[in-house]
Amino acid sequence: MKLMSEPIASTKGGTVAGSVELTPSVRWALTSLSLSMLLSSLGTSIANVALPTLTQAFAASFQEVQWVVLAYLLAITTLVVSVGRLGDLTGRRRLLLVGIFLFTAASVLCAFAPTLLLLITTRAAQGLGAAIMMALTMAFVGETVAKEKTGSAMGLLGTMSAMGTALGPTLGGALISGFGWRSIFFINLPLGLMTFFLAYRYLPIDRQEVKTARTRFDNLGTLLLALTLAAYALALTAVPQNGRGGFGLINGALLLAAVFGVGLFALAETRAASPLIRLEIFRNPLLCAGFAMSALVTTVVMATLVVGPFYLSGALLLDAASVGLVMSSGPMVAALTGVPAGRSVDRFGAQRMSIVGLIAMAVGSAVLATLPTSLGVPAYIVPLVVITAGYALFQAANNTAVMTNIRPDQRGIISGMLNLSRNLGLITGASVMGTVFALGAATTSIMTAPPEAIAAGMRTTFAVAAVLIVGALALASASLVYSRSAVAPSRG
Repeated sequence: MKLMSEPIASTKGGTVAGSVELTPSVRWALTSLSLSMLLSSLGTSIANVALPTLTQAFAASFQEVQWVVLAYLLAITTLVVSVGRLGDLTGRRRLLLVGIFLFTAASVLCAFAPTLLLLITTRAAQGLGAAIMMALTMAFVGETVAKEKTGSAMGLLGTMSAMGTALGPTLGGALISGFGWRSIFFINLPLGLMTFFLAYRYLPIDRQEVKTARTRFDNLGTLLLALTLAAYALALTAVPQNGRGGFGLINGALLLAAVFGVGLFALAETRAASPLIRLEIFRNPLLCAGFAMSALVTTVVMATLVVGPFYLSGALLLDAASVGLVMSSGPMVAALTGVPAGRSVDRFGAQRMSIVGLIAMAVGSAVLATLPTSLGVPAYIVPLVVITAGYALFQAANNTAVMTNIRPDQRGIISGMLNLSRNLGLITGASVMGTVFALGAATTSIMTAPPEAIAAGMRTTFAVAAVLIVGALALASASLVYSRSAVAPSRG
């Protein structure tokens, strides 16, 4: 990877310094990237705390209202890799500005949506803007800061992602209590405008490069990947339709279509002159482990966001404002661990810190799996804090491990794939873990279930979550062993 010691043209014709010490221009550029990551992650989680309110506002079922979350995730998941590649070809700065504008405009349309169907549609448009923002923020780091600061910058973006995901329920609960559910989308207007201004003013201008046959966009690969991911996501989101976690013929057909789509996509990529994804990257076990761990961890994080509000409101009988207040312990811890996480990754190594973060998440999940309702709110806050802190540390470490020492021409696509793995986990968490919750509660209607049933569903969900984190720990340990074995021969 080229060291970013050369000056990079800014939007006003100046330079963005690439020295180890961060200049004011670089700091503002990182601020714009951080806000982009924060907004896109916030959009993922802020609607979760509104699900009980939306079921009443639109007289809809839990399964129908789930699509407010799933439409957003589906748009991101199907497009995040493609827009990362598109940014590499057409210019990352201009595409990021388009994404910020689209996200902000769609947020306003969400706030005005008069029906559930229109809300779901505008959430999908919001997800497209978020896909662009997610795919390009990490790719920009290599163009903005020196290599010596890459770990800290990746840690910052990983922490902002964790904070956005965790902050959503807190901010959403407060806004819903004070101003109604529409305010959770209006809040994106001032934040989006500020992010757009900073990105326009401080991010480096796109370099003009000669287009060749090797830089053509892979239209066929993009279409096949989007259809494959959509089939997978729809197969999962259809799981809870009977309210008890059944898996029907349509689900099986969609999964088969997804498997078939993977084969077609791989075949198309081997024949493409300029493939969307070069399949040889899957020969790197460290990259594959990083993607897999990201998917497993975010599955658990989404479970906390989907199940948490229902447990707090249905089992502990808290109102929306109190639910948000209880879950605010997570974002506060994520904020406090942000800078130390980045520094610890640079000092102790990304892989070691990934293991530490995963251990914390496993402990927190295991505690929630055995938590009796009688212990009340304090007993819920402690493991939630542990899970959130572990997640923030893991994100900082895993993002650094995946994005460090890759070629500049791979930054966009690797960043897109890292975000793809994250959002596959979020979709799985929102749908499959929602089904586990319904199965554990043994009810066809979460809204009318007694507190004991909701508590049982929560414990079942986090027992499964603990198993998933143990699987991620096994991958992290294997990656550490592989890295040491790969380094040992070179030292000899």
